[in-house]
Amino acid sequence: MQSELVIYDFASRPDTGAWAIVNDVVMGGASNAQIRKNQAGNGVFSGHVSLENNGGFASVRLRLSPVDISDFSTIHLRVKGEPARYQVRCKSNWGDPQSYVAYFETNGTWQEVVISLGSMYPTFRGNRLDMPDYSGEMLSEVALLIGNKKEEDFKVELEKIWLE
Repeated sequence: MQSELVIYDFASRPDTGAWAIVNDVVMGGASNAQIRKNQAGNGVFSGHVSLENNGGFASVRLRLSPVDISDFSTIHLRVKGEPARYQVRCKSNWGDPQSYVAYFETNGTWQEVVISLGSMYPTFRGNRLDMPDYSGEMLSEVALLIGNKKEEDFKVELEKIWLE
């Protein structure tokens, strides 16, 4: 049994091409975002959340070949961002409508965010679902989302995402 499973280490990848931006424009909103690598080799997810046209979120996601994660209980993110509230989102299967979410806050310094997989709860289009929390058995997608019901600029630097 391995003690750590790296989901994504930005320093070891040449670019951010595996990551996809999904903003509220999919439903008529006007938020914008990008992900790029900085000179330090970290990923930088940044943009502007707009409330125009009933919008209000920006996200970036990484689809994976489905992987068995039943040996792990926590997801870890090494991040740095100005104070803001984000969601980390996981999907068991690409085709599932629901994502399993947990919130974390950045504080302006480098921090290791640790979230219990079993504490992540199911949502769809911002609504909590009456379903069991994340089983933590399979993982096919990891995402970050910002959507705090307010207009805001954001920027968060990502070094690494892993499971323990």
